Amino acid sequence: MSNWPDRRILDLLGIELPILQAPMAGASGSAMAIAVARAGGLGALPCAMLTGEQIRGEIAAFRSACPGRPLNLNFFCHQPPEPDSERDARWKQALQPYYEELGADFEAPTPVSNRAPFDEQSCQWVEHLCPEVVSFHFGLPEAAMLQRVKSAGAKVLSSATTVEEALWLEANGCDAIIAMGYEAGGHRGMFLSEDITSQVGTFALVPQIADAVELPVIAAGGIADHRGLVAALALGASAVQIGTAYLFCPEAKVSPAHRRALNSASASDTALTNLFTGRPARGINNRIMRELKPMSALAPRFPLAGGALMPLRAISEPQGSSDFSNLWSGQALRLGRHAPAEQLTREIANKALAIVGR
Repeated sequence: MSNWPDRRILDLLGIELPILQAPMAGASGSAMAIAVARAGGLGALPCAMLTGEQIRGEIAAFRSACPGRPLNLNFFCHQPPEPDSERDARWKQALQPYYEELGADFEAPTPVSNRAPFDEQSCQWVEHLCPEVVSFHFGLPEAAMLQRVKSAGAKVLSSATTVEEALWLEANGCDAIIAMGYEAGGHRGMFLSEDITSQVGTFALVPQIADAVELPVIAAGGIADHRGLVAALALGASAVQIGTAYLFCPEAKVSPAHRRALNSASASDTALTNLFTGRPARGINNRIMRELKPMSALAPRFPLAGGALMPLRAISEPQGSSDFSNLWSGQALRLGRHAPAEQLTREIANKALAIVGR
């Protein structure tokens, strides 16, 4: 397909379709990336929860299945929080009734919930593995590391949730900007502010960022079919990034409970919550979100909040319960449908091109 009206992302990233797979940590891997890449989009591997050996294995699987296709490696750019034992204790105390209900050992040491930030080791992996694209969440790494990433041949993407963040990313070395609207599932990419009231919907955010920066813009949030792609292109985006729609595909690595929630939740039954990691992330409402409220000042800072929930999840999830599990999803979940990721990608692109190519 060569008749897309805006080829900036296609030419920059070496892809055929203006569709990027969102790198959903814990929910996607090489199988998803392979399927999207085979269709002509950009597949992604989320690296924040993987070891170096796992990253190498996933990349090897992708390269074997998709020779010559570009791949996006995604990393988080947060700063590890300072220890705060008092806050940790207050958070665990708030969860004590659930420990007692499920018979979990409240006195046992709290497990560590971790998501690794981009660091020296991560930078060495990039230099050794040479991905075509590297994307970041929560800003960018320090300038020296970013230059090493670019010197390894990678194009750099990062998420902006406000115009101010987009301008900062442009000034600090991004090659393209992901305009992440309020509707998007998973962690907000916000990094210049912690105020969630500053967040903007996708189709208000995209044209403002497109007007403010010279870089190509990728729209993300609430886009699950060809109509979203057409609308994003009309508003100045060069491509879209799709996440939640891919969670319905067989390649997604979601738990049975998460899949049931995706299939049954209403479009209005998602919320931003910091209960599971300590940073705002959009997911389907469940018991703990309803009873403790989605945003809590007690939750430890990212990524530590999930540690105290791990014993509860270890008991409840095998029973088929998602009461204490994060169920990441965007607001367009009811647009999702069950289809292989390669087929879904092609169909979205074909239907959109039939409209924009007229």
